[in-house]
Amino acid sequence: MTHPQIAPYGSWRSPITASLVATSGVSLSNIVLDGDDIYWLEGRPAEGGRVVVVRRAADGAIADVTPPGFNVRTRVHEYGGAPYTVDQGIVYFSNFADQRIYRQRPGAAPEPVTPEAPLRYADFEVDRQRNRLIGVREDHSGNGEAINTIVAIPLDGTVEQQVLVEGADFYANPRLSPDGRWLAWLSWNHPNMPWDAAELWVAPVREDGAPGPAERIAGGPDDAAFQPTWGPDGTLYFVAERTGWWNLYRWRNGAVEALCPMEAEFGLPLFVLGARTYAVESADRLVCTYIERGMQKMATLDVQRGMLTSLDLPFSDFGVSGPCAASDRVFFVGASPATPAALVMLDLINGALTTIRHSMEVQIDPGYISMPQVIEFPTKGGVTAFGFYYPPHNRDFRAPDGEKPPLLVRSHGGPTSAASASFNLRIQFWTSRGIAVMDVNYGGSTGFGRAYRQRLDGQWGIVDVDDCCSAAMYLAAQGLADPKRLIITGGSAGGYTALAALAFRNVFKVGASYYGVSDLEALARDTHKFESRYLDRLVGPYPERVDVYRERSPIHHIERLICPVIFLQGLEDKVVPPDQSERMAAALRAKGVPVAYLTFEGEQHGFRKAETIIRALEAELYFYSRILGFDLADPVEPIAIDNL
Repeated sequence: MTHPQIAPYGSWRSPITASLVATSGVSLSNIVLDGDDIYWLEGRPAEGGRVVVVRRAADGAIADVTPPGFNVRTRVHEYGGAPYTVDQGIVYFSNFADQRIYRQRPGAAPEPVTPEAPLRYADFEVDRQRNRLIGVREDHSGNGEAINTIVAIPLDGTVEQQVLVEGADFYANPRLSPDGRWLAWLSWNHPNMPWDAAELWVAPVREDGAPGPAERIAGGPDDAAFQPTWGPDGTLYFVAERTGWWNLYRWRNGAVEALCPMEAEFGLPLFVLGARTYAVESADRLVCTYIERGMQKMATLDVQRGMLTSLDLPFSDFGVSGPCAASDRVFFVGASPATPAALVMLDLINGALTTIRHSMEVQIDPGYISMPQVIEFPTKGGVTAFGFYYPPHNRDFRAPDGEKPPLLVRSHGGPTSAASASFNLRIQFWTSRGIAVMDVNYGGSTGFGRAYRQRLDGQWGIVDVDDCCSAAMYLAAQGLADPKRLIITGGSAGGYTALAALAFRNVFKVGASYYGVSDLEALARDTHKFESRYLDRLVGPYPERVDVYRERSPIHHIERLICPVIFLQGLEDKVVPPDQSERMAAALRAKGVPVAYLTFEGEQHGFRKAETIIRALEAELYFYSRILGFDLADPVEPIAIDNL
């Protein structure tokens, strides 16, 4: 269109439909190298959210490995991660339906190697010398909390598993040295989360396959260790937080050495097992990703000289799966603000990039893509907070003169997580319709050092809410948003921040909670083991400080919530049970506040099915249009809104 049509913000017609958001792409993660073959995981909303192992052979042929009927996903820690590995062409994976480990030989059907039992497995390592698989096991057979251990699983047909490490509340990253003589792992205990105090242990492996006396070489209070990885020469690399920043270290000859001290984050919060930020390319070189002021970069590190060399790449985000490397080649999933994620190979010799797999085959016209602007803004306490602002953008439309756009403030989950500037079709869904978006990295977010992350300690529901409100007011003051049409949305912990902002502040006019927390006390009582003591640090010890839990729970302050809210909830959610949304929606309905409540069968914590994603996104848009009074360019299926 030569001359853009004039239409109010929110009413622009966009080719970025909810169906396109849900079905046009797949998620790419968990790269594994096996000889000349490359494996990865694809999450496919169009297949009901099924996760599949895919292989590219040495001749370049790409094909699914996982047959229909299998879903490569583990429920360890409920968030899962690291559900498979590959060794000499044999794939070992956790199947979602029964949580058993299966072995899949080339050309053969998967066969179970663990018994039918209430056991979950993840984070595997193949021990060829002893013909076994080493991994994290989560035992749900008892009446109390699940019991986590590191176990050895025989591959000779016997079923007796050997417990290698036990006694801690949680484990991750069991890793064998190349000669099989040493075992390294991470562990942590309640009430800590792994990013608070994960410890790195190393032990010799005895003749019977069990570890001998263990030595803690990193981690503990105020020093969270992350991603132990052995080099080919027996050096153990890892990330630690000794300076207040996650930096790279190595352990050799019994001593720990810092490799490249700097005020940047080479680590990530270990919500998902298998998260990594670096790979050992050779005995002399690592390939690593790191975050500076919220922006992610990739570099090589000469471990002998401590020299970090940035790589000039057209990517600004490398996800949580991180790089894999071997003999001058690096494989990673990269994205930029304008381009969706892709699985890429980088030749370290000549700098050539080869795209192996696109997450999206559909090409989006740049005329409908909003580019993020890095925003630093003042917030409560005289500190600076961060975020990414996306202005409305659609080549076919412009708003009437003088009109300011509605602003959708996104509060990320975690809350110990972070927003990134990578291409996000969900954000473009809003901006291409004339709704600005602010993705906030509130206090508590990772990527800005431990001190910034610890701003949220004891202050969840205060600091995050203040920062989201400050972001909205700052943008409104800059003329970038309509102060009368401010929206807040979030999922999980971000849903709590959204609800708390609506209940305890007078900034936003409407909000959306995706499987969000409304009752902190209920969350502390009812949630799964991994996060059952998370709130001790974020809010206070429970039940000793039950007064604080109730004071900050929106469900106990319905009288203060006068803004319309839409709730979207999976009915099989074990992290934030549906009762959290049900009670909140019922209370608002009884009070007479406009409210909508949508539930989805078969969905857990986070929506994975295409039909769910479509319905939820269109419902959210419809709800905002009715509350804020803008017309939709294209009709969507209406939803029931009580009290409107």
